[in-house]
Amino acid sequence: MIRRTGTTSRGIRTPIIRSGDNLIDIIVESVLLASESEGFKLHDRDVVAITESVIARAENNYATCDDIAHDVGRLFPEGEVGIVFPILSRNRFAVNLRGIARGVKKVVLQLSYPSDEVGNSLMDLDVMDEKGIDPLSDCLTEERYRKLFGTNRHAFTGVDYVEYYRDIIEAEGAKAEIILANNPVAILERTPYVLVADVHSRHRTRRLLVRAGASRVLGLDDILATPVNGSGYHSEYGLLGSNKASEEHIKLFPRGGKELVDAIASRFLEETGKNIEVMIYGDGAFKDPVCKIWELADPVVSPAYTDGLKGTPRELKLKYLADNEFAALSGKELDEAIKLAIREKDRDEDAQGKAEGTTPRRLCDLLGSLADLTSGSGDKGTPVVLIQGYFDSLSD
Repeated sequence: MIRRTGTTSRGIRTPIIRSGDNLIDIIVESVLLASESEGFKLHDRDVVAITESVIARAENNYATCDDIAHDVGRLFPEGEVGIVFPILSRNRFAVNLRGIARGVKKVVLQLSYPSDEVGNSLMDLDVMDEKGIDPLSDCLTEERYRKLFGTNRHAFTGVDYVEYYRDIIEAEGAKAEIILANNPVAILERTPYVLVADVHSRHRTRRLLVRAGASRVLGLDDILATPVNGSGYHSEYGLLGSNKASEEHIKLFPRGGKELVDAIASRFLEETGKNIEVMIYGDGAFKDPVCKIWELADPVVSPAYTDGLKGTPRELKLKYLADNEFAALSGKELDEAIKLAIREKDRDEDAQGKAEGTTPRRLCDLLGSLADLTSGSGDKGTPVVLIQGYFDSLSD
């Protein structure tokens, strides 16, 4: 029988996962029950992807604003802190900011513009150009920002984040000063004690501040890197990757990683005889073409995966072959020629040239993004995603 489908991605429904639940049992059983009820089979190199949120929930990896405040007070005993380049998000940063402000007496908040690092906008680009503002050099006080741009509300949430973040800081009894600048060193004119809050550019930001002579430079990954009064924590990422659980609680990035995915893969092998790849995924690495927001607010797409998901795809560009090397062929002859080229690509010295234009991203990032798009973050109830046929080609 001729095969008519390629890669498929299925959301797998599971029970609502609670603290202390046995994830290995739940995940394997849920996939096997779905296979039985929906009539599909498992194969070697199928991929089972689990969203990070249910893993952190099962670990009870939560913390409170008071926990954050305690750690911030320990790390910044002077009672003031400058926060550089936080993202604009009620879910990702607002609760963290509440805890930070609770731990000090003064917060200087430096926002990047015209948007944060993932694309949440503070001003219209065309208006910025019309006003003659140079984002490479101009540092705007909150007063000047308001005079030039007035009130700017987020296109999706309707939130004025400058006002919102100021209100959070002041509600905790701390003084608030807000500036907009893209050079992290600008914060040092107001305080020498800095907390780096960007995600993907954090190492460069920290390096520039240290080189400029900051008295202390720490990052979100330094807060709750160890437990506070029995709280959750993450030794590598701290607050990075955390999400709002309530106005006073956050869920941290999951600590369980390589051991968990390997244990799940081993259970699948025991139950099915198949070598299943397993990964944990968070935000997908894609950018919305309308609102221009980059989805990836987590420090990585996948914090853990089995060894078979290391590396990048090795694929040929079929349209390149059809339009060039096999341009004179058609029909069955073309089909067979392309299948032969695929089978022999590992021996083809020009395979890299024939792959031109294929995505060179890591497998874990591609698969994690596909899983995130499949599961969504709403009410689908599918925190596990089964991806099949991803490693197959036209020759299979």
